[in-house]
Amino acid sequence: MSTQAELAHLFRTLKAPAAARALPKLAERARAEEWSYERFAEALLSTEVASRDAHGGEARIKQARFPARKTLEEFDFSFQRSVQKTLVVHLGQLDFLTAKDNVVLLGPPGTGKTHLAIALGIRACLAGQRVAFATATEWVARLGDAQRQGRLDEELRRLLWTPLLIVDEVGYIPFDAQAANLMFSLVSSRYERASLIVTSNKPFSAWGEIFGDEVVAAAMIDRLVHHAEILSLKGDSYRLRDRDLGGRPPAREPDTA
Repeated sequence: MSTQAELAHLFRTLKAPAAARALPKLAERARAEEWSYERFAEALLSTEVASRDAHGGEARIKQARFPARKTLEEFDFSFQRSVQKTLVVHLGQLDFLTAKDNVVLLGPPGTGKTHLAIALGIRACLAGQRVAFATATEWVARLGDAQRQGRLDEELRRLLWTPLLIVDEVGYIPFDAQAANLMFSLVSSRYERASLIVTSNKPFSAWGEIFGDEVVAAAMIDRLVHHAEILSLKGDSYRLRDRDLGGRPPAREPDTA
């Protein structure tokens, strides 16, 4: 068997297609630049690792079930001036995940809360972390199904294996008592154990109305913000930033015909 055929066999056995594709050019460059064996091995293996990380990240993004694909680079800070770019960039470094802290995004509809939540979630996926995205009502429905089947505690423990959960749209639909208790269970189960990103169109002062109980709301807020970065987004709808909605329509010229 020739050397080329043997290498091809070894790459297939190791399941390293990226390294196999990179080998010819890397070998040529290594000879031209007189690389050491160690440097050549590092370059070849790094190519395969980078490829696997990229593919793994894409798989995690798909599994997270984001409703759209958003990035921090796409966020228009020139329009949404109420958010400090330096703070968002810092969050994008994912230190909050390592510390098991939370991120809470508050503001009117359309101000970019979900965009930022998804973008941070995608950053986490690409960094090798599992993420799950759902609206608040979807999380409540999922936990409600588990409760009816007598496995709520099991489901909450299982969710702890996902380092980041994103709870979108808290406050868009008021909760009944059972739903409020389920959401409280979710928040409490992750307290200082795993991270949450929560978005809401209501300030904390209105959460008693959302959950139908001031005591439950206060307890939930306490657990959520004890270790959290809170961003308050203000202003007009981010989705309407390219539309001129403030002007009056031009007056019609009188019909002189």
